[in-house]
Amino acid sequence: MLTVTNPTNGQTLHSYPALDRVGMEERIQLAHEGFTHWRKTSFNERARLLQRVANLMRNQEERLARLMTDEMGKPIKEARGEVQKAAWCAEHYAEHGEAYLKTYELPSDATRSYIQHLPLGTVLGILPWNAPFWLAFRFCAPALMAGNTCLIKHDPHVPACAEAIADLFVQADAPPGVLQSLPLKTPDVEAAIRHPHIKAVSFTGSSVGGSKVASMAASELKPAVLELGGSDPAIVLADADLEQAADLIGFSRIINAGQSCIAAKRIIVEAPVYDRFLELLEARLAPLKMGDPASDDTDIGPIAREELRAELARQVDQTRAAGARCLLGGEVPDGPGYFYPVTLLADVTNDMPACREETFGPVAVVLKADSAEQALSIANDSEFGLAGSIWTETSRGEALASDIETGQVVVNGLVKTDPRLPSGGIKRSGYGRELGPHGIMEFVNIQQVWVGPKQG
Repeated sequence: MLTVTNPTNGQTLHSYPALDRVGMEERIQLAHEGFTHWRKTSFNERARLLQRVANLMRNQEERLARLMTDEMGKPIKEARGEVQKAAWCAEHYAEHGEAYLKTYELPSDATRSYIQHLPLGTVLGILPWNAPFWLAFRFCAPALMAGNTCLIKHDPHVPACAEAIADLFVQADAPPGVLQSLPLKTPDVEAAIRHPHIKAVSFTGSSVGGSKVASMAASELKPAVLELGGSDPAIVLADADLEQAADLIGFSRIINAGQSCIAAKRIIVEAPVYDRFLELLEARLAPLKMGDPASDDTDIGPIAREELRAELARQVDQTRAAGARCLLGGEVPDGPGYFYPVTLLADVTNDMPACREETFGPVAVVLKADSAEQALSIANDSEFGLAGSIWTETSRGEALASDIETGQVVVNGLVKTDPRLPSGGIKRSGYGRELGPHGIMEFVNIQQVWVGPKQG
């Protein structure tokens, strides 16, 4: 059984049956059989299915959002937004997938030579708990539009979310096997990755988990996309709009109670504006309300699991012991549930745990840099390379963007994922891309076709 604890009160919420090996085999086989038909459908037919699913999500927003709030503690106002964003992703690929995968000519010695994009087969998506709808559709919408079938294996702590996504496709009259949930216990995932009918793998999660999945997929010569952890830098230079930077960096740090891979985690501020920026950031964070995620006026919900909160508390405690100043929060509160307060740490250095490790919670850490050059050096001194932001005069920010070692850079704005733009990391933040025109290319056969006779 997959037993879920409600992170708001620490009580058992519900239990869902996990698949045994026979059940897993049946669903993989159905996906394999479904692929033989789905791969032959037109782009219009695939688009119509995604559009029907998107319409269902928009119409059932409140019910679907509440599943996230109950299972992993996402504030309800954020959960509603996630449902809408997942629907947008489905709509985006319904509208643009065919154009992204268009056949195009390449000149050669053939009478005609061209490239076409063909589906691979059944793709396994191994998905985390922190954004169960958005991350599922970020994976499945492009894969389905390309003609693949999909199996979604969510984290065991969000089984109701996974089942709800699969049920949306049933409601939308999807052909059998096009998309199914694969509720497995973690030790059984390797068998799914290695199954001969699984042709590719998408994984979102920790760097440790990603390295294991990558090793398994590589040993089977299967392509994989990995979106892993981050310790994303936000560089604030002396010529930045400090008020805007404090507002958006503060917002980034507390989305989903800070449980986001692309949240700003290391805030690196140039010395002349360091003290002023700290004042602005503290003023932005201090009024935020922690409480019941089902309430519309709650800003910060609980950490998803007890052991995750304990790990976050360890990182904060060790960083404070190493010399950081705590301006807000920093203590595990009394009472039920797995809450952790908004925490602001100042005078942090890049060798402290809150910088060397990924912090998954509402903890903002601020570092001082003597210059833009030193700020870049600090930003790049990390094993991670997912996303980053830089706050400065616009043309200067664009010039500096290529010096930041991340897969995504934002100049004077909020780091976010967008169906129109590719997203992914480098270094221990993973490889491959999701979203945009690049994301749909990850799980296709880029087939060269040469048509004779040979030309002189």
